[in-house]
Amino acid sequence: MDQSSGKLAHWLAFYMCKGLGIKTLLALSHTHPLESLFDLNQSELQQLGLTQNQACNLLNTNWQQVNHYEQQIQQLNITVVCIFDALYPAELKHIASAPLLLFCKGDIALLSSPQVAIVGSRNATPTGLEIASELAYQLTLAGITVTSGMARGIDGAAHKGALANNGNTIGVLGTGVDIYYPKRHKLLTDQVLEHGLLISEFLPGTAANAHNFPRRNRIISGLSLGVVIVEAEIKSGSLITVRYAIEQNKEVFAVPGSIKNPLSQASHFLIKQGAKLVENVTDILDEVSFSYQSGLYNKEEPVSKQPQCEVLNSIGYEVTSVDEIVNRTKWPIDKVLARLLDLELDDEIERVLDGYIKLSTGR
Repeated sequence: MDQSSGKLAHWLAFYMCKGLGIKTLLALSHTHPLESLFDLNQSELQQLGLTQNQACNLLNTNWQQVNHYEQQIQQLNITVVCIFDALYPAELKHIASAPLLLFCKGDIALLSSPQVAIVGSRNATPTGLEIASELAYQLTLAGITVTSGMARGIDGAAHKGALANNGNTIGVLGTGVDIYYPKRHKLLTDQVLEHGLLISEFLPGTAANAHNFPRRNRIISGLSLGVVIVEAEIKSGSLITVRYAIEQNKEVFAVPGSIKNPLSQASHFLIKQGAKLVENVTDILDEVSFSYQSGLYNKEEPVSKQPQCEVLNSIGYEVTSVDEIVNRTKWPIDKVLARLLDLELDDEIERVLDGYIKLSTGR
């Protein structure tokens, strides 16, 4: 192969190889040095367990593009952390579909710090913003890093509250770490960069895309010991973060509100389902303090979901529309969309223009 040299080049090549997911790489790493894959031919790659398409795509790596991103990463002073690196956060490593690479700017040491996520509505009330900010401030006093998604509303208030105490905060982005989004948070982003850490699983230069933000949410919960929800409607991105937290065996906390406020719906629903009601920061610390003070960052690994679910079974190797999937499964569309995201992250399916197609595992 005509390839670049160096460890980062190899990881970028794996990252950009279409159809080659983290599960395949982790499995291969137990039996074969991954860097040596670039010295093999298609037949040898398939003998190791790669599908024909995976092997072909790896052999046809665009090394010019890899070199382009290497130069960008160096110029932008980005640190790239791979799942096989010692710096990779232990909490995140044990989730389903952990990101292969984390692109980081700022204080990289915060990756291994005990974290609590605060999430909620982009259109929060003044009271909700005040609560999020105060909880973040109090959490940093207790030595906890506050993690959120840099969005408008609750996310921004959480980051600001942490910074008000010169505390630690991590912003998980749905764009490249070099992109300001939302643009109104340019100053806040710069402040987090100066005093905390920005991370993303997306390549530098990746613009905002609606499909990227649900993916980001699994990282927010995956990094954290628990997730606190402050003001959100039932159908919101915050509930996606909570769903991932539950799957990852993380603590879930909810701040109650007025029964007349639509933004209290999600919190009240979660409390009914067993989330811990939060009136003050002590309610959070009582649950997470033992874990981080004892260094017990690795919770019990979630049980893997069975790949042959109804949604996967409803998708063929031809393009299948979302409407057709809903019709075949008889599931609510929000449940179908959530499961489609899981299957896509697990490299079971691929999203195309008019729907989804099933990927052959070759196993």
